[in-house]
Amino acid sequence: METTGQEDKNMEKKSWMPEPNEGLSGDRDGMPALKRPKKIGEPPQQDGSAKPREDGSADRQADAGKAERQADAGKPGGGGGQTVQEVPPDDRISPNMDEWTNQLRKRIGLEINFDVQLRQMTFGERKTGILFLSSLAKDTSLTEIIKRLTFLEPDSLSQDALESFFTHYIPAIQVRKSRSMAEMINDVMMGNSAFYVEGEDTVMLIDVKNYPTRTPDEPVLEKVVRGSKDGFVETLLTNVALIRRRLRDPKLRFEILKVGTRTKTDVAIGYIEDIADRNLVESVRDKIKAINIDGIPLADKQLEEMTVKSGWNPFPLVRYSERPDVVASHLLDGSVTLIVDTSPSLVLLPTTYFDLVQHAEENRQSPFIGTYLRWVRFLGMLASVFMLPLWYLYAQNPQLRPHWLWFIGADKLGDLPLILQFLLVEVGVDVMRLASVHTPAPLVTAMSLISAILIGDIAVKTGLFINEVILYMAVAAVGMFATPSYELGIANRIVRIALLLSAFLFNIPGFVVCATLIFVSLVFVRSFNVPYLWPLVPFNLNALLSVLFRRPLPRNRYRPSINRVRDNERQPG
Repeated sequence: METTGQEDKNMEKKSWMPEPNEGLSGDRDGMPALKRPKKIGEPPQQDGSAKPREDGSADRQADAGKAERQADAGKPGGGGGQTVQEVPPDDRISPNMDEWTNQLRKRIGLEINFDVQLRQMTFGERKTGILFLSSLAKDTSLTEIIKRLTFLEPDSLSQDALESFFTHYIPAIQVRKSRSMAEMINDVMMGNSAFYVEGEDTVMLIDVKNYPTRTPDEPVLEKVVRGSKDGFVETLLTNVALIRRRLRDPKLRFEILKVGTRTKTDVAIGYIEDIADRNLVESVRDKIKAINIDGIPLADKQLEEMTVKSGWNPFPLVRYSERPDVVASHLLDGSVTLIVDTSPSLVLLPTTYFDLVQHAEENRQSPFIGTYLRWVRFLGMLASVFMLPLWYLYAQNPQLRPHWLWFIGADKLGDLPLILQFLLVEVGVDVMRLASVHTPAPLVTAMSLISAILIGDIAVKTGLFINEVILYMAVAAVGMFATPSYELGIANRIVRIALLLSAFLFNIPGFVVCATLIFVSLVFVRSFNVPYLWPLVPFNLNALLSVLFRRPLPRNRYRPSINRVRDNERQPG
């Protein structure tokens, strides 16, 4: 009897339906195990009683289905997941378990390093191994994976066992396959685990990293009265999350690179695609890729020296920040940021001298108060650089002193020459600063009191120093600490010492020539092809006014032109 098309569809549907007694069978540790009558990875059969046609159409359909599955395997999200690239023969993973473990003993010190662990088990009559670092891997994730795999039965796996594990059994989000031994080792060294199946030349790399970390705290060097209290930490992913929380722009990009043949430090390049200059991004990327060094364990500072190559220039050519809101603001201005794993400071580039003298507190206050605070900070910085050399010149040349500066000078000079007093006090302040850094917190107050008594009182009473030297040195030190950039504050101290020595050796001409040479040298300095003294040199009146005055936000309609941004308007329309 000839069947209709509807009956053929019903028969075909019945062949896919389970029998009444099929379904959940068995219960191991309270978890039901699914009974699978067919092998995973094999095409479903129509019916046991169905016979293949004599014209061979069934074979052609099977071949077509196999070809289709192989094509889908290379597509993202296809049945096979990702496409595994070919690797050189000497870097391929051996399908033999013994050979694979021997390679691990030679290359990563298996059975020597206590934290290099290889968990060997048998799942579905297939020998497997899970390679991981116990110091970096997350135990709960690995335990869950093993727990799921213990429910496998021999008939649950087809010949392509690794594909079955990859598609059906590994309860992890970030999983990929690799045939490279070097890539597998690199992933394991960064905290991932490698899942190996005997007889396969491919491993699965599972993201189970669990780095030691701390919660975001308020930055030490960039404190504000009002504003967010969260700062960057030593974990790259956490720092990226803090930025993305403030910039939910789909054009925000973070490119990951590795630096160092041994440390393999993760470095992320952050920028907004439709704002940042493409040439700047490519220049930064090329400089990082060109780094050839065994490692950068000191993170961002060593990365700066390998990319910027400032040499002996004491002035910082990049800006460091520990505040996510500051980094987000600079990204909106067209800057590029470098995030180095294990560093709580992010690098912002390009930068200028006037970028380093601004602080987040100014933008947390009203425009008038912000401008006032900015000018107070500028005066403090100028005092830290020029007050001591100018006072020394007036003390040595009283005839040059204006009448309204009658109070400048010294009634007595003390037992030591003035220049020697200044140099000793400069060194003494640096020693106290270093001592406060290295002294345990409970002892810092006692150390400060002792230092103040020794330098401020006893040294004056014994005649080694005069009161004016201590006073003006204290004012200069306060001005240095008021500088927002710690690196710029140290550079300004070097300039102050150079001006003092020039005034001592060559009097007024020495001071003028030294100050001029320092200014001219800064004119020729560039940070990633950006003039260091912009907007003063080259002169840009509108940008210079933005530096001198904290303008209201509605009047800041355009981004800094020096960044060569692709989108110049902050407030279009």
